[in-house]
Amino acid sequence: MRPHRAYSPGLTGVLSLRESRHLLEVLRAQVGDRFTVFDAEREALAEVVDLGPPVRYRLLEERRPEREVGVEVVLYMALLKGDKLAEVVRGATELGVTRVQPLITRHTVPKEMGEGKLRRLEAIAVEAAKQSGRLRVPEVLPPIPLRAVPPVAHGLLAHVGAGRRVGEVLDPGKPLALAVGPEGGFAEDEVEFLQERGFVPVTLGRRILRAETAALALLALCTAGEGR
Repeated sequence: MRPHRAYSPGLTGVLSLRESRHLLEVLRAQVGDRFTVFDAEREALAEVVDLGPPVRYRLLEERRPEREVGVEVVLYMALLKGDKLAEVVRGATELGVTRVQPLITRHTVPKEMGEGKLRRLEAIAVEAAKQSGRLRVPEVLPPIPLRAVPPVAHGLLAHVGAGRRVGEVLDPGKPLALAVGPEGGFAEDEVEFLQERGFVPVTLGRRILRAETAALALLALCTAGEGR
């Protein structure tokens, strides 16, 4: 069986049916095969002891890799059309975000998100955490109105026309909140509201970026750009 990481909260020795199906149907796992299991705090080398389903395993060697950013990073992301939010969740997980909070804003076209789509985004976060070697799987929360965003101690707001760059205002040691608008951007009064909540408008360059590109560019500057 090729190298594989499976999400197993609590490292209980039993995989979920979803993870079991992947091992059995895709990877053709056999008793004695080894793979990696992880949860929010640790990972370990494991060995298949029973195919079930569900697959049962025993822990062989615990590991504590340092792959997290080191501070909380919350992404307040406006709802997007089609499947674009899935692209954001996948990339944001790889870049170290700890929570994705979808927003309903004046210019968002979808004004709600069904339970099925939320469950799918949660599954995408799990898969992206597995792929990127993370221990922590980000939370993906139900959408809230923009006016429900709480005050933040350190926030950045992607905004066309802003004069300050990320590097000028980013404090890598502080928990971070990021805000990115929908395809039509935030309305001016929404920008003012977010500033009152503690978000500082920053530029992402001279070009107009798609909303999903802006979210990942901002995250990359704050995490990958800092070597975190």
